[in-house]
Amino acid sequence: MEEKTNTPKSGSMYQEPKKKVPMYLIALVITLSVVAILLGIKLFIDTRSHNENMQFVETEKQKLEIELNELIVEYDSLKTGNDSLSGQLTAEQDKIRQLLKTQASSATKIKMYERELETLRKVMRSYIVQIDSLNTRNQELTAENVMVRQELDKVSTDYSEVSRQKEALSSTVKIAQKLNAKNIIIEGLNKNSKETPKIKKIEKIRVCFTVRENNVAEAGNKTIYLQIIRPDDIVVSSPEAGTFNYEGESVVYSAKRDLEYENVDIDMCIYWDATEELVPGTYFIELYAEGYEIGSGTFVLK
Repeated sequence: MEEKTNTPKSGSMYQEPKKKVPMYLIALVITLSVVAILLGIKLFIDTRSHNENMQFVETEKQKLEIELNELIVEYDSLKTGNDSLSGQLTAEQDKIRQLLKTQASSATKIKMYERELETLRKVMRSYIVQIDSLNTRNQELTAENVMVRQELDKVSTDYSEVSRQKEALSSTVKIAQKLNAKNIIIEGLNKNSKETPKIKKIEKIRVCFTVRENNVAEAGNKTIYLQIIRPDDIVVSSPEAGTFNYEGESVVYSAKRDLEYENVDIDMCIYWDATEELVPGTYFIELYAEGYEIGSGTFVLK
């Protein structure tokens, strides 16, 4: 028998059987793909979160800087004359300026600076209370000072009034104590002490008078000054004459005499030696004691 050989038919190709992909490779590829997708999603989310965080930090930083600058202005507006408190205000302002120089790069630091800002606000409120208290006290002291000044002015006014009344009373007392002269007689005397109206014969001029009784006046030694005034208004003088004080001025007298006054009428005379030239006409005489004019009179020489 002839053996049959299986030979391929002409016109057909031989195809090897297809190999199947192992399942673990497929699972690996799928896993890697999922991981890559997840990583991409995470990167996207992280990037967006970072950008949002940076934007938040920048916004908050700007707000913080504005608030800090406003706080500096508020500190500047707190005026006080208290040196200690002014020093504390300056120190707090320096803290704020130092805080402004600090770089805030994260939300955590922003929160920390915000807490510091709130602390500074509380400190400022405390200073406001202290300054208000000081201002209130200053206003009270000012009001008290005004009252004290008013009281002092009133006391001063009262004192001035009392002084004025006392001065007026003193003046009244002095006037009441003033001596007075009555019964004034003026005579020109010749060398024989006889009365004469003739100028050429006059050696002396005699002025006699009575010092009145005055129970208010102080007793004791008194000086009576005599002025003899010529018709040409010249006060005649003598080597023994001088001046006395009258109403704050120094006044020339012609003659003077002391007496011991005992608050009763006392008669006395004052003499003036004719050592100066006399002229005809009407003469005036005035008597003074203790700064007051106590009497006057006239006489005529020919």
